[in-house]
Amino acid sequence: MTRMRITTGIDLPLEPSCGSMLFCSDLYGAMADRARTTFLALPPANPGWQHGFEETVLATTAKAPYGPGFHAYVDGLAIDVHRHLDKARPDAIHAQHLGFGLSLALVRTAQDIPVVAIAHGTDVIAAATNPLARDVLTEIVAGATTVVAPNTALADRIGELTDHHYRDKMALVPWGIPLARVARPLRPTHTHTLRLLHAGRLDANKSTSTAIEGLALTDHRHELTVIGSGPEQDALQHRTRELGLSDRIRFAPFQPRHTLWERFADFDAFVFTTSGLEAFGLVAVEAQAHGLPVIYSDVAGMTQTLGAAGLPYSPGDAAQFAQAVDKLASDHALRTDLSIAGLANASCYDIAHSAHRLTNVTRDAIGAAT
Repeated sequence: MTRMRITTGIDLPLEPSCGSMLFCSDLYGAMADRARTTFLALPPANPGWQHGFEETVLATTAKAPYGPGFHAYVDGLAIDVHRHLDKARPDAIHAQHLGFGLSLALVRTAQDIPVVAIAHGTDVIAAATNPLARDVLTEIVAGATTVVAPNTALADRIGELTDHHYRDKMALVPWGIPLARVARPLRPTHTHTLRLLHAGRLDANKSTSTAIEGLALTDHRHELTVIGSGPEQDALQHRTRELGLSDRIRFAPFQPRHTLWERFADFDAFVFTTSGLEAFGLVAVEAQAHGLPVIYSDVAGMTQTLGAAGLPYSPGDAAQFAQAVDKLASDHALRTDLSIAGLANASCYDIAHSAHRLTNVTRDAIGAAT
């Protein structure tokens, strides 16, 4: 079977600085025997990143967020995209994020090339509160041949934002991680004070404050390490000092995934505290794949991803979070059971499965276009 030629990309610098970039690198690396991928991105490019894209192209248009300059930014990207498509003539386009400028430029310049639009979560969150973001999402969904979401929770939210006009375009492709790279799983510890880990972008939706405030309510002096950066970082550090928890809560900057995976061995459990929409929660699956029990807020996307393989609490409820931590600390059998269940759950989310499913969805889109 001939390899498909796919053009895709994200209008962010070409570096492993966010979950979307890492996921795409894993995904297209896993699809390499079935697709030749050209990945469009913005400069600068990290020369040391061993990504999974066969070819990369850097756009020449300067980034502009939602606002007065956004449409001019998309017009500039469209020139870059048109130049590339005329030369490459791909079999399909994968438009990453339903709200990013590059995806809109890809849809507008696609002409007869089928477009598979892929939702990532931040795009859908933005569309729920920003009218321009909702307009962009709607135009991308309307112009796509197929729209991919990782689970029904995100697919349903996209349907609500587009008044359910494009229900027949939706396809589900569960996300995954490169399980082959996971080292031997960790063994649960017996201690009554837990070393907890939170890793991710520090923004309002991630609700890291729930973990910080919850730690002040626990029966034991558990410790928390927060790895990541974002707009809430200063406020979170201030709240930590305000609660007198500076000796129990540590902050560390964003770390490359291989470093994060190595650090899993330093902790007893992983906490996932998102309070609103969550697309999938890959980092929680990564933690499970390494044997860590996961305490998570039971928002819709996470409930579908983790289910009974994690210990849930009500989103944003610091008291319930504290109770869940103390419960996990006092019940070693529960810790062991969650570790075993988490390993089984993570085994369902191999990036190879995601690659196989997206390959089939893309071939179907190509067939529908022809």
